[in-house]
Order: sequence, then structure tokens, then C-alpha cells
Amino acid sequence: MGDNMSVQLKSFGRLAAALVLAAVSAGPVFAQAAPGFDVPTGAAASPLFGVQPFTAEMMLFEEFGTKPVPNSTCPTCTMLPAPATCGASPVSAALDTFLGQPLWPTPTRAANTAQANPWSAKIATCVKPLATSAIEGRPSGEWFAHQRWTEFPSKVFFQSATAGARPNGGLRDSLQRHHWATGEFKVGGLYYRGGTNKNLQVRFHPAFPVQNANSVWTFDGTMPPKLLMARYGEPILFRHFNALPLDAAANNGFGIHTLTTHEHNGHNPAESDGYAAAFFFPGQYYDYHWPMVLAGHDSINAAATDIRAGMPNGSGGITKIRGDWHETMSTHWFHDHMLDFTAQNVYKGSAAMMNYYSAIDRGREGFQCNYANASNPNLCLPSGTALDWGNRDYDVNLMIADKAWDATGQLFFNIFNKDGFLGDRVLVNWTYKPFFNVRARRYRFRILNGAVSRYFKIAVVTEAGQRVPFHMIGNDGNIMENAVPFPNAQSQDLPQMGIAERYDIVVDFKGFAPGTKIYLVNLLEHRNGTGPQAEIPLANILNNTYVGDPAVGKFLEFRVVAYTGVDQSMNPADYVVGRKTMIPAPTFTAAELAGARQRTFQFSKQNGTDDKPWTIAVDGGQGFGMDPHRISAAPTKGAVEIWHLRGGSGWAHPVHIHFEEGKILSRGGAPAPLWEAGARKDVYRLSTFADSSNNIDVAIRFREFMGTYMEHCHNTQHEDNAMLLRWDIKNPGAAVAIPTPVQTWEGTFYEPTFALPAGNGGGG
Repeated sequence: MGDNMSVQLKSFGRLAAALVLAAVSAGPVFAQAAPGFDVPTGAAASPLFGVQPFTAEMMLFEEFGTKPVPNSTCPTCTMLPAPATCGASPVSAALDTFLGQPLWPTPTRAANTAQANPWSAKIATCVKPLATSAIEGRPSGEWFAHQRWTEFPSKVFFQSATAGARPNGGLRDSLQRHHWATGEFKVGGLYYRGGTNKNLQVRFHPAFPVQNANSVWTFDGTMPPKLLMARYGEPILFRHFNALPLDAAANNGFGIHTLTTHEHNGHNPAESDGYAAAFFFPGQYYDYHWPMVLAGHDSINAAATDIRAGMPNGSGGITKIRGDWHETMSTHWFHDHMLDFTAQNVYKGSAAMMNYYSAIDRGREGFQCNYANASNPNLCLPSGTALDWGNRDYDVNLMIADKAWDATGQLFFNIFNKDGFLGDRVLVNWTYKPFFNVRARRYRFRILNGAVSRYFKIAVVTEAGQRVPFHMIGNDGNIMENAVPFPNAQSQDLPQMGIAERYDIVVDFKGFAPGTKIYLVNLLEHRNGTGPQAEIPLANILNNTYVGDPAVGKFLEFRVVAYTGVDQSMNPADYVVGRKTMIPAPTFTAAELAGARQRTFQFSKQNGTDDKPWTIAVDGGQGFGMDPHRISAAPTKGAVEIWHLRGGSGWAHPVHIHFEEGKILSRGGAPAPLWEAGARKDVYRLSTFADSSNNIDVAIRFREFMGTYMEHCHNTQHEDNAMLLRWDIKNPGAAVAIPTPVQTWEGTFYEPTFALPAGNGGGG
């Protein structure tokens, strides 16, 4: 915890840590890995149970599915079912029945404190008797009431419960947009899978042990991993239930049973951004309101006349919306952001992906494509043709993460290493080194680095070791100005990929004979959690002469299958520099940059402690660990600022700034490389390693919403220990700071907030 944390939050942190440490102490002791490589961190090699690579088919993401927000009450609806014991989640069938209900109780602008936590009686037995309790864990009162609630009323909703691992009961089969009846998802298609996800177990390979309920916690408690399909102009209400065990030690040694959800990097109000100290408890829910507006809504295209700013309406048209179409986003994810426990909870399974659909990125190829004029804005990226929007036949989400497990096959995490945790096995969509069938045509892959500390550098190669050309078309949440071909003059392979970065690429499998195998290969060696150590030559990996980091090497196999259809997707070669543009990056005028408030953030161990070694210093001042009471920067709504991000020798920090994307003005004093020059970013890699730099200057606009946001290192072990700060957006001239919420089983109380002096980051 931070230097000036309240007694209440300190007590909570000590109690949680004690429970986790007790659970770990009771478990097995693991020997260190081979000399020179602490991989997996502080543990023995993860057993493979006789399994060979590329013998399990990769899971495709399961859509949450949205429904219209009901306009009536639900007299037959029931509360979240309580668990049978203190160390369990609710019974599986009962949880499915509950999650299948309509949205009830009715969402409210301020937190619903009128109804009690339905688990109150069980809490009295397992934790302590409660004098008061609330069904919603969102901080109470006006400070965390939903901003612009009536202006952006939620049109659709989805609900899920974070719960312990359990078999998939088929809860969401009928909510898949393809309905197992169109494109590659119909009978005879590559991805039909019998038309259901029912009975799928939580395990990393069909021949591996099933994960225990205390080992893996996911949305719904099930696999496949989850995906939200969202449209601009269609505000979403996400009701997130906490169905984790009341016993904090029922966690297989890591993870905490309190949650807060960050939609990374949604243009959302602060109360729905997943602030680390705005967490909620088992039995409660938290209503997240995501308005789905374009940045610049209040000041650009106010009459909603530009067809490039719009949402697909479901019947071949576009509903125009306000805002700046240059700010259109595409590939997001959301994950837990619990104070001091983000790494453990995300590693444990609290992560989902989110695709944004728009007039420009419609998810429908061969339809009103942007080949001639601005009246047809659809880029026609590889996707499919059966649905008006959101086809996933050839648009595939890939979540890549390193994991480790113990001798019994249960997920393992080392909570004691504060520099970074590395697993020794690479999973794609939670499957160990899977294969994936692809047609001989173009595919779009939305690649997410979902690790907690590991960077990746990815090559695409044939079985014979030849590099396969491809194009990068998206960086973080944003389609770029131009497609970047690989290989290119600056790199043969994708650039380094820091934790939480997303790269969208288009690979053309046309010309490869059926049966051809193509691989994604990780070239980046780690020896410990400090960051990447070296880029390993591809030849050394493919000829098996490299010995070291077990996560280096092939991790996903594509198997080419014949294609008899017509590929109607865009050719990314038409959008390279000098040809057409995809989404021109927003610009800043010379006057805006000259008048911008400038701030410097130094990420290091300055003033750190053994308990919390990582700090952030602001504007040359003292380095601080995380304190929810401290405002380290306070930009005003409507302002343009320049933030200077600075690292230190020997460490790697992927810095994430919440809420607004930034434009890189310079990297290491030089222009940004090809893949960042025409992009907007929300994660910025600081290090002395290749593809990175220790100095990055970023221009940012602050618009539409206000409140409390965060900036932190996305090596989440650094974030949790405690390379995380709070910054607030305020109205021009505002003097009152949002007080700090303190969350307890019995509700929220607020404590005073303080800001750093104006010359040291804070004060506007």
C-alpha cells in the first residue's frame, strides 16, 4: 500500500496478504529452474503430462452476447445464489439460471444501497456479522454516480459473474451472433464445434488435469474466454457480479476475492473505468456504464453529419453519431484492476476481450468498401459476409499469455517476486501450444499480450523456416493511418509487444497448399522478470540449438485448409504509406502543443521500500508508491497536455495511461517508428531494449468525462508493488477534489484527498 493509505485500507491489505501467504505456505516448495533462467519464476518446470505441442485445437472466444435493457420490473427474478460453503462459488446450475435472468434490480444512477447484499447471512457466518450491507459495491453517493446517465442511456446489457472454474453449461450458446448457423460457424464450417460450448472444462489441454475452482477464476467461471461485441452509439450496461468464495484463503495461494473492472482503454466515465480502490465484495454487483461514444463527442461533428462517424445499424445502413471519426477504436480488452492484486487476479483468469464495431470497422467484408469515396467508409477488413456487422469467420482474437502450473497441473503463481512473474508455458486463448485451421485466404488476427510480466516478439514462419509476409493494421485499440508491411526496413518481425499491447495483423494464407503448416514464433528471451533479455535469431530457434527460456519458440500452429469462396476483404498493401489511408491519426496544432501543460513521470525504484519497491516521481519530485488519496496530476477538461514518460536502466516498464489515447511526439528523442508513427497508443514501452526507449513524449487531449483515473506500469507485478498513481480530470477552475472512497463489507466511506503541489505534477 502507499505511504499515506488509510488505516482501513492498510488493515485490509495486511489481512488479505496474510491469508494469501498462509495458503501458499501450506503448499509445496518449488525448486528454482535451470541456472541463469528463473523461468518459471521461483518454481520447477510445469509438467506436460506426455502431451506434444500442437495437439489441441485452439478455442475461439465465446461472445457474452448483449440483450436490450428491459423497461419493466421482473417479479420472478431471484438474487445471486449464495454458495453452499465459505470456500466455494455458487452451485453451477443455479448460477447459470441466475445469469440467464433479465437485468434486475433496475440500474440506478447512484449505487443501489437500498437493497442488501444477498449473501449477508452467509457473510455473517464466514466473515463477520454486518450492521449494514448493500447489493451494489460501487462507491455510494454522488462522487461515483454515473455521469451523463440520462444523455447516454444504456440500450443493451450483459451480465456475468466472476466465479471459480466450472464446466460450461451452454449458457451463452444462443447468444452467439453467428447462432452456429452462418459462415464458418455453421454445420460443415471450420469452427462449428458441434454448435455448442456446453460441457467444455477449464483446462489447458484436453489431456491436462481439469483446473480446480480455487485455481482459475473467470467470467462465468467457464471457458472459452469471453468476448464482448460492441457498437459505437449503443451504450452498454455491464452488471458484474462477484461470485468468488467468501473465504479469502480459498484461492490456491494467490488472487484476492475483491474485484474492480477496467475496460482498457475505453472512453468511459471515471466511475466506470475500474479505479483500483473502487472494488466490490463477494455477493455484490457493480454496474459499469460504457457510453460507447467517440472521443470529441462534445466538440467535433456535433451535428452528426459525417458518415464515417457511425454505427452499423443491423440492416445494411449506418446510424450517424457525434464525435471525431479519427478516434474510432477497434480492439480492446477488460480485466481486473484490484488494488495490489491486479497481477494475481488477471493471471488467474479475470480478463476478456472486446471488439468495437463502427462505420469504418464494420466486421463485414465485400460491403460498401472504402475503395472509391468517403460515402462508403467500411474498410472491409477480413471478417466474413453473412452478418451485417461483427462477422468472426476470418477475424480472430488471440490472447497470448505465459503460465505455470504445479506437479498436479494446477495453475501456479509466485506472489513473492516483485520484479515480475514469468511462466514457462505459452497459452493461446488458454490452450497450450494449440493448432488452428485457417482457410487459404486473408485473416485478421487481433493479438493481445495478456501476460502479467512477459514481453513477446512474434515472427510468422512456414514449417521450412521462411518468413511469411503480413501487414500490421492496428496498434493498441486503434486502426492505424497506414498498413505497415513486414518485413520492412526497420524490422523483419512484429515489434516487441509489452504487456497489454494489442497488435492487429492481416496474414494472407492464399497460395499455401492445403495441409501447409505456418507458425507464430516468440523470439524474445527473458531470464527473469526485469524485462526482455535478448532477441534470439530465428534460425537458432528453428534448428533447436537455442536452449534457455522455454517460452521462446513456436507457440501457435496454423493448418491451411482449402478455400473455395471469394475473398472480398481489403488488400492491406493498398493502404501502405504513399497509397490510401485507413484512419488518419488526429493531429495537434502548433499552438496547442506550444501552450500545452507539460508533466514528467519517472518510473523507477526511487524512494521505494522492500515491501513496495516501485515508484513514480512526478516533475522531478520525490518518488511515491501508490496512495489512493494522492492526486499526482489534475488536467482540466478540454486541455491538451504533453506527458514525458521516463524509465531507468535495466528495467522494462510498459506504461499505461487510462481513458485517452496519446500521440507519440518522439521516442528516445527521435521520430516514432513505422508502427507507431501513424497510430494512437495507450501503452508505451519504456526500456533500453530494442524496439523501445527510456524516453517517450506523448500529447493527450482530455474530453467528455471527468473524475479519477490511473497511470501505471502494466508489468502488473510492478503496478501492485506499487508503480501506480491517481490522476483526476477536473472542470477548469475547479478547486474541490473528489474524496477517496474506502470500501468495506458494510459500505463506502470517504476520506479527504490531497494533491501534489502545482509545480510537482498536481494542482492542474
